[in-house]
Amino acid sequence: QVQLVESGGGLVQAGGSLRLSCVASGSISNINIMGWYRQSPGNERELVATLARGGAANFADAVKGRFTISRDYAKNTVYLQMNSLKPEDTAVYYCNAERFYRYYWGQGTQVTVSS
Repeated sequence: QVQLVESGGGLVQAGGSLRLSCVASGSISNINIMGWYRQSPGNERELVATLARGGAANFADAVKGRFTISRDYAKNTVYLQMNSLKPEDTAVYYCNAERFYRYYWGQGTQVTVSS
């Protein structure tokens, strides 16, 4: 089992920045992909960004050029740096990890962007 704990959400004005963190614990060896998804009220959960162990990154079109994703393997942590935030970025952000084709989720952290 892999446990994921997110932090760093909050309230920010449009144009501002936030950095989300997600720490993995438990069976953390062989975690391949780590990433972030988000879900806003009335909408399905959607991909934000992922980063594979080999370095391949994937971003949703809506966040390209504004968000970056990185991993600190020594700390078993994945980060999402969010810049130039927009009100439409408001959502609960969930950390995700893939290990041997099983997927694990964190509890989510709220990000609210005011206009």
